[in-house]
Amino acid sequence: MKSKGLTALLCGTIALFGLTSCESGALQDILASTSAGDGSGALSNDTIAKGLKEALTVGTGRVVDNLGANDGFFGSSEYRIPLPDSLQKVKSAASAVGLGSYFDELELKMNRAAEAATPKARSLFVSAISQLTFQDVMGIYRGEDNAATTYLRGKMAAPLKEEMRPLINKSLAEVGAVNVFNDLVGRYNRLPLVDDIDANLDEHVLGYANTAIFSQLEDQEAAIRKDPVARSTALLRQVFGK
Repeated sequence: MKSKGLTALLCGTIALFGLTSCESGALQDILASTSAGDGSGALSNDTIAKGLKEALTVGTGRVVDNLGANDGFFGSSEYRIPLPDSLQKVKSAASAVGLGSYFDELELKMNRAAEAATPKARSLFVSAISQLTFQDVMGIYRGEDNAATTYLRGKMAAPLKEEMRPLINKSLAEVGAVNVFNDLVGRYNRLPLVDDIDANLDEHVLGYANTAIFSQLEDQEAAIRKDPVARSTALLRQVFGK
């Protein structure tokens, strides 16, 4: 592959994950090497893989930063975590007897717990990306609109859920969601002629948090591949088409 094509491949993949420049760290060395030496611009598989891994590490880190920020979940119309179904079903009835504020507070605290636990994904992304082979790199570039997301989900969805579980439990307790939930359920279950309600808060929040992380990755990836407006640089237009 010609050096120009390799440079476009690397820079295009960097932009794929929301970066604005490919000239940093290991990538700067890679780009410099395309114009040095004997003029062939030949790069080793190891060098190309190193550059792509750095790009993906920084890019996926931005997804973690977005969701792990204050209001990363609660302030998002797409990723905000709703109340469990069992609570949604009784919210109107409970609100009629003055318990509505408990539902609102619980929803806020569930989202705060997810925001607090999301940074755990960073080290797992780094680990999964470090295992990319050169064949994986080319497969991602030439693959479907969600090829990178599919690769990372396959590598880390299950371990991410287990790594985040204790943090979700801890976060739910620290932000007061557990106390609010227990108080809410206790008050509601004492009302006459109502069925008892129950919900697994940690599993509910964990499932939504895990889904949101990979959904945001997929959205960013697809936008660069398919949306001309998202191709904000000449390199993006060169790699993915005008």
